[in-house]
Formats: sequence, structure tokens, C-alpha cells
Amino acid sequence: MTAVTTTTTTTTTTTAPAPPATVEEEHQVRRRRRLSPGKRLPATRITGPLLVLTLWAAASAAGQLDPGAIPAPWTVVETGIRLWTEGTLTDDVLTSLRRAGAGFAIGLTAGVVLALASGLSRIGEALIDGSVQLNRAVPTLGLIPLFILWLGIGETFKIAIIAIVVYIPIYLNTHAALSGIDHRFVELAEVQGLSRFAFVRQVVVPGALPGFFVGLRLGVTGSWLGLVVLEQINATSGLGYMMFQAQNYGQTDVILVGLVVYGLFGLVSDTAVRAIERRVLSWRRTLSS
Repeated sequence: MTAVTTTTTTTTTTTAPAPPATVEEEHQVRRRRRLSPGKRLPATRITGPLLVLTLWAAASAAGQLDPGAIPAPWTVVETGIRLWTEGTLTDDVLTSLRRAGAGFAIGLTAGVVLALASGLSRIGEALIDGSVQLNRAVPTLGLIPLFILWLGIGETFKIAIIAIVVYIPIYLNTHAALSGIDHRFVELAEVQGLSRFAFVRQVVVPGALPGFFVGLRLGVTGSWLGLVVLEQINATSGLGYMMFQAQNYGQTDVILVGLVVYGLFGLVSDTAVRAIERRVLSWRRTLSS
């Protein structure tokens, strides 16, 4: 009887460690990293203004600036404190804030509503977009004489002009964002059977938010720019009126106080919009983030 012995050999397979990255690959990684702007620096928004303030103070201390034409920063600060203590600056600031706030609220509402009506409907686009583009081509400040004849020289015409200045950039950027939504998302929503409301909430709104915030920042800035001009036309209060009166009496320091307050309003409002934008659009991965 022949015995047949079968031997089973078990082979253990081990995975060799991956070879280290080559010098060329590491160089490519470092080169890709250099294309990015890098880590965000702290307090970047105020670095430029602080540099201008430093140069202004240095030039004033060195006697390089005429105090009658450009007063020193400390002179402007003293004038601002005096006006605030007397109550003049407080009343003018509150008046300007009310005008800018009312005009901005109306312009924001009108811009968003018109952009949605025009961007989501061909009929709405035919009725609205051409008129807005025509309005954009006409200088808004050139409408002041006509609005004075229509609405008088009171607060109504000032708020109306500010609203027009605000709604145009909000409409343009929001409408462009709506028109730029990829049609494949629309087809996907149709396949998923989304309702009109769900489509707007889940596709349209997220897709249009980046453009909306661009328009919002431009609208905020526009409200202050329009306010500067309007408060120097047939006004009896406000920062612009204060600056206009100071011009008649040659008070350069008072004019600079008004400009500084306007600048602070613009910087703070733009910073607030940026903060809201970063929070709402935290899902985006961009160069700025």
C-alpha cells in the first residue's frame, strides 16, 4: 500500500511599506502651497487705515502739513469730542443713521424681490430686467432735481434716492448669481421631484447667496456715498449738513470729523456684512477662507 503524503504550504503575504515621497514630489507640494495666499493675518482690515493715520500724524508733527488745510489728527479728535459733548454731533449722527437705515431697508427689499421675480421667471425677466438696466444707465444723483419736484425737499426724496442707490447693485449681483446656477442642478431637482418651494430653498437660495452678499456690500457702501451728497442739498441736519456749514466758515477740522465718521460707518457696516457672509457661507472653500 502506497502512502501518499500531501503537504500544504501556507504562504503569508506581507505588504511592503510605501516608498517615501521623492524630492520632486515634495517640491511640487511646496509649490502648490505657495500658490495660496497663506494664513489669514490678524486685524488686516485696519492695517491700511492705521498706516495712513501714522503718516498723517508724523507729517503734522514734523510741520509738513498746513494746519489750516489739513489739521493734525489730535486736533480732529479734540473737535469731535467737543461736538459730541455739545450734542451737535450726536444729533447729526442719529439723523444720518435714520436716513441711511430707512433707504437701505427699502433698497434691500426691492433689490431682492425684483431679482427673484426676474431670475426665476421669463415673464418677470422681460418685465423687470430691461427697466432696471435702464435705471442703472441713468446716474442716480442726476435724478435729484426730478425727485425734488415730485417729492419735495423733505426726508422722502432723500430716502428714495438712497433706496435706488442700494437696490441696483443688490439686484444686479443677485440676478447674475441666479442666472449663473448650473442647469444640471435644475434637472437634478426635477428628477428628485422637488416642489417649487423646495427647489428655491435647497438650490436657488444657496446658489445665489454669494452674489447676493457681493451686492449687499456694494449697497451698504452706496447708502453712505449717497447720504454724503443728499445731506448737503436742502438739508437742515445730518453729517453732510454739518460739513456744508463748516465749509462756509472754513472749519476744516469739522469737515474732517464728518469724513472720519462717514468712514467709520462704512468700515463697520462692511465688516459686519463680511462677518455674516463668512458665517452663512462657511461651507465654501475659497482663497479668502
